[in-house]
Amino acid sequence: MFTIGDFARHGRVSVRMLRHYDAIGLLRPARVDPFSGYRFYEAGQLARLNRVIALKDLGFTLDQVRSILDEEVGAEELRGMLRLRQAELETAMSEAAARLAQVAARLRAIESEGHMSTQDVVLKSVPAVRLAELSGTAAGFEPAGIGPVITPLYEELCARLEAAGVTPCGPGIAYYEDAPAGDGSIVVHAGMTVPDGVGVPGVDVVVLPGLEQAATVVHRGSMDHLLPTLQTLATWIGTNGYRSAGYTRELYLEVPDDRSQWVTELQEPVVRA
Repeated sequence: MFTIGDFARHGRVSVRMLRHYDAIGLLRPARVDPFSGYRFYEAGQLARLNRVIALKDLGFTLDQVRSILDEEVGAEELRGMLRLRQAELETAMSEAAARLAQVAARLRAIESEGHMSTQDVVLKSVPAVRLAELSGTAAGFEPAGIGPVITPLYEELCARLEAAGVTPCGPGIAYYEDAPAGDGSIVVHAGMTVPDGVGVPGVDVVVLPGLEQAATVVHRGSMDHLLPTLQTLATWIGTNGYRSAGYTRELYLEVPDDRSQWVTELQEPVVRA
């Protein structure tokens, strides 16, 4: 028999954790002294403790662990639980990879601060354009929130244009506005330039108003690595006596299959500060 302290050391857990497992019925001591209240454990109980630790490491709750160990969960249900946990871990890995890419982008921006030329920013007017567009809603204006929304919108839009026999007469344009809900979400408009008089079933055709003044800069590369270019644009706007007057539009000049080769003009409406 082991005292609770010895059992905790052998099992690589704390005494407090063993007391908690006892309280919730997950791992009862083999014997409790009726006079002192001291808990004692048998060596064979280390196997159950090891299984508890292993299942916890997989991300199961203590209630789920107890059900699994007490064989209240059938084999098929356990497989389903493990598949669900596998999917959750894969999602977490994808989100972590996306955050890592954002960290790398911020590092590149910090390293290049003061070295990227702001002379590439051009102040100009932007004409109105006729767009066939589809719209969706993103949780926020961050690239991680926009990307999963705008990509399927463009895929669907291009498929509908092709089915209708409509050939765009200019580059794609994406623009954004605050959602009516007022909760910080963003309406994403994915558009393609189309000729006058063209209609497409299931697609909105609108005239996107021109911009009297826009600070524009060309971004080269994936839209996931937009931060340094946006900082260049913001620096130019601030140092030249302007302020932003709306969300930045994206004019897709070149969109090959290799996203690292994309060429996109960012157009941010501005007014004098």
